[in-house]
Amino acid sequence: MTRSRTFAQVDVFSSAPYRGNPVAVILDAEGLSDEEMLRIARWTNLSETTFVLPPAAPTADYRLRIFTPGGELPFAGHPTLGSARAWLDHGGVPRSGDVIVQKCRAGLIDVRRGEGILSFAAPPTLRGGPLGAADLDRFVGALGIAPDQVVSHQWVDNGPGWAVLRLATAQEVLDLEPDLTRIPDAMVGVIGAHPDGAEEDFEMRTFAPGVGVAEDPVCGSMNASVGQWLIRTGAVPGGYRVSQGTRLGRAGRITITPGQDGSVWVGGAATTLFRGEAFA
Repeated sequence: MTRSRTFAQVDVFSSAPYRGNPVAVILDAEGLSDEEMLRIARWTNLSETTFVLPPAAPTADYRLRIFTPGGELPFAGHPTLGSARAWLDHGGVPRSGDVIVQKCRAGLIDVRRGEGILSFAAPPTLRGGPLGAADLDRFVGALGIAPDQVVSHQWVDNGPGWAVLRLATAQEVLDLEPDLTRIPDAMVGVIGAHPDGAEEDFEMRTFAPGVGVAEDPVCGSMNASVGQWLIRTGAVPGGYRVSQGTRLGRAGRITITPGQDGSVWVGGAATTLFRGEAFA
């Protein structure tokens, strides 16, 4: 039966309003079926729509289901931070002080509050290692680049199926004009370094035709697993900053911070811009 449910739309990974990545959050989502959640996600037509439910684990503060217009994801970054922001604004009180514990299909995800930002602990990757020759050739062809532009590459799948190619420069990343019809099922990101002295260290772009999203404006899950890879391999000496969404007119800013225990934290601003009711 249709009823009123609390709704929020949160701008994530930008301190400038309407310049980050929006996520639609339906709180009080108990009773909605899988089909209804997917129908709502298709209607909002955002990269993700989330549904907050009572916790299904004794240590969790809430359970989260994450849908793209194409289906459900086990984990996604900006929906995690946006949903935590909406839950806090709705009066949620974490069991563990400044750490919010989210239960999703990928498991328990810690989200901590800092000065002006929220950060989540990157979940383990499900698949790693370099890309095979056939996959690399497909991605290079679809991105319209030469093979020798690829500095390194890796599977960085923490649920959505991500792969990443590293190029030498941020400008090469910004110049990409991909033909996604050549990789309709792909989930691929591209990262390149800004010049020394720039405000951010890297530029990232993420393409997700596999879930019905041509280019994700600012992607937390991709940045999470890429951060784990770059820090683990010593490609970067420590924490760093990423800009994303530039080609889409956004101003995404992501911080990657290694923890002393080997964890990697992905942080950014999260601001509720719309509040109201959803009827579902």
